[in-house]
Amino acid sequence: MIGPELMELARDLSLEIYKAGRDYAAERGIIVADTKFEFGKSGEELLLIDECLTPDSSRFWPADEYRAGISPPSFDKQFVRDYLETLDWNKTAPGPKLPREIIEKTSAKYLEAFERLTGQNLSS
Repeated sequence: MIGPELMELARDLSLEIYKAGRDYAAERGIIVADTKFEFGKSGEELLLIDECLTPDSSRFWPADEYRAGISPPSFDKQFVRDYLETLDWNKTAPGPKLPREIIEKTSAKYLEAFERLTGQNLSS
């Protein structure tokens, strides 16, 4: 749909962005286990059109807690997904209301990832 040149550019940019983010996070004790990038076009120009390398678009693991063969704790929305899997619902919108505890724990995970990655403390 976009042709081989833009496809190759999207691939090359994805790898370049991922490698930069992976290396940056690794220096701060975080593994970027997976991520996604969304591209669009404006005329013939390729654009990065959505968030990238955030807890909503990526899976972040604390490097010091990673062990092969187990699912490590994470700084992303996997915590919410895991909670939702314990519920009996048909997985169609609207989703169930999240308890305050789940919201607060998810917020704390996002905040910890932010603080590790930026070196800034938002909680004080």
